[in-house]
Amino acid sequence: MRFRHRDGTVVHLGYGSNVHPAEDVDGILDQLRRYAGEVRARLGVARLGLGLWLPAATAHELAGDPATLDRLRAGLDRHGLEVVTLNAFPYGGFHAPVVKRDVYSPDWSTRRRLDYTLDCARVLAALLPDDAVRGSVSTLPLGWRTPWFTDRDRAARELIGELADGLAGIEAEQGRLIRVGFEPEPGCVVETTRDAVTRLAGLAPDHLGICVDTCHLATQFEDATEALDRLRVAGLPVVKVQVSAALHADAPSDPATREALAAYSEDRFLHQTREPRGGRVDSRDDLPEALGGHRPLPAEHPWRVHFHVPLHADPAPPLRSTRDHLAGTLDALLGGPAAHTDHLEVETYTWGVLPEQVRPDGDAGLVAGIAAELAWTRDRLLEAGLEQLQEASA
Repeated sequence: MRFRHRDGTVVHLGYGSNVHPAEDVDGILDQLRRYAGEVRARLGVARLGLGLWLPAATAHELAGDPATLDRLRAGLDRHGLEVVTLNAFPYGGFHAPVVKRDVYSPDWSTRRRLDYTLDCARVLAALLPDDAVRGSVSTLPLGWRTPWFTDRDRAARELIGELADGLAGIEAEQGRLIRVGFEPEPGCVVETTRDAVTRLAGLAPDHLGICVDTCHLATQFEDATEALDRLRVAGLPVVKVQVSAALHADAPSDPATREALAAYSEDRFLHQTREPRGGRVDSRDDLPEALGGHRPLPAEHPWRVHFHVPLHADPAPPLRSTRDHLAGTLDALLGGPAAHTDHLEVETYTWGVLPEQVRPDGDAGLVAGIAAELAWTRDRLLEAGLEQLQEASA
């Protein structure tokens, strides 16, 4: 879906395909048919944006094989889909039984991360609609915080310099601007927008910037307006926003609340948990540790958990989501006289690990859930004063 901001910026809205487990081209083409095309039809729009996740091996294949890339482009067109953004955070195996910290490997101190990201940029340059101003690729915030010594930091900065040069080369060769956004995430080297300013300010702003994940922003108890102002002053453009909501517990010491939280403690993904205390944010790397590990959180103040929960409906009481924070963030991003960004990707990749009683029932349930999230986000954009554009027929 496309919208026009009052300053004339065309804002693209889609959903992230990393919710689907396919890791090769045939699997991706099947997911377009089973899910993305059905979501588009359910929303009643002629064309829908898809934030495509390409595992490293598949990105490399597509970047080097024009015929296979043509197959993917034809599949997107067949189902009325367009791609202006790619997710290059998970390198592969994102739906393995246990992912946890593996999702941060390889990090930006290794050339494999650079090669993967440039492969994604080349593929995206070929997939971009003709009338798209630019494309965006999201990537991890350098790496997990441990181990991260001076040698890794030095290597990462050198490789990021090569990334900027590579993106400039793609623009010169293919005539398409692709920007890469580093995505602050709890527990990582770049955890907050403050870390982003400290670690990333001064990079090539024409091609490098920040991907703001609104779940991560809320989990760290960051104020959206202050965060965006901080990035703007530092010269770090918001190249992409992942529209997501965190899990919130008002009274984490309450037995019923702890029982409800425990239902979200699962084996696949890491669910970093945060509690504000005395002007700082106390942290644990995963929900089980926060609830009852050898060093549990004190539970004297509200908790937020890095668990991407559906946008359109709160979890059952006594839990809730950070939808209010998300709505305020969208207003800060797009409600003013100038748009902070033009790429929005709804990114609830956790549908398959939700508590069983709220997990979607089969393909139809997942399609309905994703469509409801997109409809909720569309309505927030309209409330912020954007105009929904009529897309060309698929």
